[in-house]
Amino acid sequence: MTTTWDSDQPPPKLRLTLTGMLCVALRGTTLALLVFGGLVVLLTFRLIERPIFGLHRPITPYITQTVCRAAFWILGLRFIRQGTPMERRGAVVANHTSWLDIFALNAAKRIYFVSKSEVAGWPGIGWLARATGTVFIRRDRAEARSQTEVFRTRLLAGHKLLFFPEGTSTDGLQVLPFKTTLFEAFFDTELRNEIAVQPVSVVYHAPQGEDARFYGWWGDMSFGVHLLTTLAARQQGAVEVVYHSPLPVADFTGRKVLAQRCEAIVRAGHADPRSGPQ
Repeated sequence: MTTTWDSDQPPPKLRLTLTGMLCVALRGTTLALLVFGGLVVLLTFRLIERPIFGLHRPITPYITQTVCRAAFWILGLRFIRQGTPMERRGAVVANHTSWLDIFALNAAKRIYFVSKSEVAGWPGIGWLARATGTVFIRRDRAEARSQTEVFRTRLLAGHKLLFFPEGTSTDGLQVLPFKTTLFEAFFDTELRNEIAVQPVSVVYHAPQGEDARFYGWWGDMSFGVHLLTTLAARQQGAVEVVYHSPLPVADFTGRKVLAQRCEAIVRAGHADPRSGPQ
């Protein structure tokens, strides 16, 4: 069952001026050409990459990262990375604010998302997710064993898997309690001593004069309206991605303790991104 976070305060309203419409047309067209042009290039290289390297992807993740970095330049949204993405085997967990998180986290580090199974069927987004190697799962304890097998295969192959333990996106002003189910896979006997989990805080800074929740996407907010709002902003803000020190799974007694520690670090880094715990 999918839960959605909502607020008792209505989201910011879309104000589309003439300048905003011009921004939508210019940025939207350029962004679409970038994303779908990048997808064509990625799929072309994957045709060569897959039969030679199988599960390993030595080329295509760089294409995804380049596209995501270029997307922020097109949007005019300043991208800031702090801390160092880990090189060892493991997973990444982060707070979730918006669809923009996908661009921000891919731009910062070559990773593979873990996403709810429904996303696979979304027009456009589902295709992109499949092409970039997303792992689709159901947040159901009954499927824990099969999910552990998928995680084991991908993590031992060197893939950095990233998921959002909150289970939903918010207005960007808070971090929700972390759900612990997916952390269980990390305590598999073949993984526990081999991997670490790296907490990441993603912080959005709204454009000057705009609602602090400007980049948040939550509740029943339409993707189309949120996309238009983002594209139409005459002056953009910034997104800050803060990498904290990796946590070796072997140092923890179980999934709940590990999830609570990750949550505390992400929450502190979100509240003060420039001085969060390391």
